[in-house]
Amino acid sequence: MAESRPPAAPQLVVVGNPANRRVVLFREAARRARLPEVRVVPWIDVLRGRARFHADEWVRLDSPGEDAEVEKALRGVDDPTRVEGTARWYQRFTAAVHEVSAIASAAGATLLDDPADLAVLFDKRLCHGVLSTAGLAVPDSPTSGADGPPVHGWADVRALQQSTGLRRIFIKLAHGSSASGVLAVETASGGRVQATTSVERDDSGRLYNSLRVRRYRTEGEVAALVDTLAPDGLHIERWVPKASQDGRTADLRVVVTAGRATHAVVRTSRSPMTNLHLGGARGDLAAARIAVERAGGEWAGALRLCEEAASAFPGSLRVGVDLLPASDWRSFSIGEVNAFGDLLPGLTGLPGSGAESEDTYGAQLTAVRMRCATRSRPTDTVDEPPAPTTTVSRNTAPRRTRNHRAHA
Repeated sequence: MAESRPPAAPQLVVVGNPANRRVVLFREAARRARLPEVRVVPWIDVLRGRARFHADEWVRLDSPGEDAEVEKALRGVDDPTRVEGTARWYQRFTAAVHEVSAIASAAGATLLDDPADLAVLFDKRLCHGVLSTAGLAVPDSPTSGADGPPVHGWADVRALQQSTGLRRIFIKLAHGSSASGVLAVETASGGRVQATTSVERDDSGRLYNSLRVRRYRTEGEVAALVDTLAPDGLHIERWVPKASQDGRTADLRVVVTAGRATHAVVRTSRSPMTNLHLGGARGDLAAARIAVERAGGEWAGALRLCEEAASAFPGSLRVGVDLLPASDWRSFSIGEVNAFGDLLPGLTGLPGSGAESEDTYGAQLTAVRMRCATRSRPTDTVDEPPAPTTTVSRNTAPRRTRNHRAHA
């Protein structure tokens, strides 16, 4: 009887921008794991029709951010700090993803990210609708799902507030990320309106992403921002009061890899936006767990909620789930699910996750190797089906920030 050999290590390809931090960290993780060198297919090659794949490659899609040329090709703007252009970005990006899928299919490669999942994950209205339909706790939203009413401007926002009774809301670009274009809007009983946001508006009315969170204190200012953002599509959610840690607003980013919550970080901020690039800071995860348990909540249940949210996107190897703790730390809701929400440098896995010594990229590589090994086994030795993949068969003034896709 011939001696069985261990399956060959997967030949990995990442579609991304070569200098992007995510691509660099993923390739470094592959080297640490002593895997074959990861081949990079730049997004600009995809957009120019030059992408090629080969049989038996495993293709991972990553963020098209941190590259001015790619950003211009997708959004049609010369300045990567501009806010506008996200609807165009979404249309061109999802078309590029389908192009990758078609080329990979013709070559007999395996795609680790489902184009249909990505199309939903990058539309906050659709994503909210999927989570809500699945019965998961999400903030109330009058724009949820494919049938949600369009928001053409501030007048529509005010009408939706009046019909729903929502006074404190988040207004988000439907296809935005990294808090780009997000407004935390408060309406007082007397009708006074103010908004907290990182959006900067210049004298000609153009909008920019700033690294400084600011407040607009009149309804006219807020209306002007919303009217400028609205052509790209807007999503509205109830502003859920969140927990605090050390006097700062707190939420969590939980990375779910191959269906399991593997990594988590507490994000704290003095503003409603906890994104780390906007002055947010990593909080104390152990303290958060203690707070949950002291309040009578269940930490394991919070992680299961994230896994349930990820299960709504079974064709995605990994997602980053924004977990919103209630002000008493007892209950949780899902804020968003991010396709490229795994940029957490230096963070090792949760106890009991199986990724205790791995960063987010190492955990993904372990998952891919397991899938590769399962596929390589003879059919009579396979104990259970592999976890889902999309398998494609052969036949200044203030400093400004770029539109990086899915910052933590």
